[in-house]
Amino acid sequence: MNQPEDRPERADCGLTWRNRFASLGPAFHTSLQPTPLPAPYWVATSTGLARELGLAADWLQSAAALHALSGNIPLKGSAPLASVYSGHQFGIWAGQLGDGRAILLGAVETPMGPMEIQLKGSGLTPYSRMGDGRAVLRSSIREYLCSEAMHALGIPTTRALCITGSPEPVRRETLETAAVVTRVAPSFIRFGHFEHFAARGQLTELQALADFVIEHHYPECQAGTGFDGNRYAALLQAVSERTAALVAQWQAVGFCHGVLNTDNMSILGLTIDYGP
Repeated sequence: MNQPEDRPERADCGLTWRNRFASLGPAFHTSLQPTPLPAPYWVATSTGLARELGLAADWLQSAAALHALSGNIPLKGSAPLASVYSGHQFGIWAGQLGDGRAILLGAVETPMGPMEIQLKGSGLTPYSRMGDGRAVLRSSIREYLCSEAMHALGIPTTRALCITGSPEPVRRETLETAAVVTRVAPSFIRFGHFEHFAARGQLTELQALADFVIEHHYPECQAGTGFDGNRYAALLQAVSERTAALVAQWQAVGFCHGVLNTDNMSILGLTIDYGP
């Protein structure tokens, strides 16, 4: 367990930020800063993922990185926000949900293309409902290990860059301690983002979201080939195929997603959210 150093006032990870999701507008998110994590310390870091992102190896070991990825100081160029979505949970419409304990810092340009960086366990948001906005160390370690293991198996998944821990107490079934896991993915857009606007009859926002996803993640659907020029039908087909392929890969290795609700289903066909 590495002891924390004095906290700097700001951090610069050296990457160029492209905060594309924020450009969708306030109907899609709430801008807010993470809640600081008291007395953070390093639990784990993925030097391999850091290298893939183009991060300097020494930066991920710095006091600036420790505090920035714990939500304690701002990262230069980031635009933190929590997104709103809805969804079905265990076959029942759950209504509005959203990022209740995760804050998207934005997207950075990397050798792999634009990648979003998100802090899970970074405090209360307008979508926390009855939650406390925190993650515990136990579940953060599970997310870190599972996501990196799935990646190593060649199964599409969100990634985990690091975990920071804290002595801050968090009440679950018992009293545990807090942690933040830094997650990385091309996008954290879920089925539930689409359901949110569809259920409310907000067709302008629904179309804007579909156009955004096609432009940035499914450019092959632009022409609507095979669907009489209907790019939205092409998008539905492409997402369905990616999701089916993902589930087949899960079955091939014996993986069962314990909370496979529509708010935990990635529009990119990624494994996302490894339990509470």
